[in-house]
Amino acid sequence: MICQHLKEAVEAAPLSAYEAGCPECHAAGLHDWVHLRLCLGCGMVACCDSSPLKHMSAHHEGTGHPVMRSFEPGESWRWCYLDEHLG
Repeated sequence: MICQHLKEAVEAAPLSAYEAGCPECHAAGLHDWVHLRLCLGCGMVACCDSSPLKHMSAHHEGTGHPVMRSFEPGESWRWCYLDEHLG
């Protein structure tokens, strides 16, 4: 069963450039991010939990935005932080 947050999440347009990887890592001079994620609440692009600074999880904790999706080519899965559900 899919959670309500995943059902209601709509695609957000990216708010930040991502050609150089995670914008927050790039701004800090770091280049060891792993994969990119897109917040469906606001369009922020940030690095995943396999990355040292876990910027997307930090974004969720700071904003409460519940759903993100993979921003990697060929991937479309989504994750709800509140219900810990993959969709």
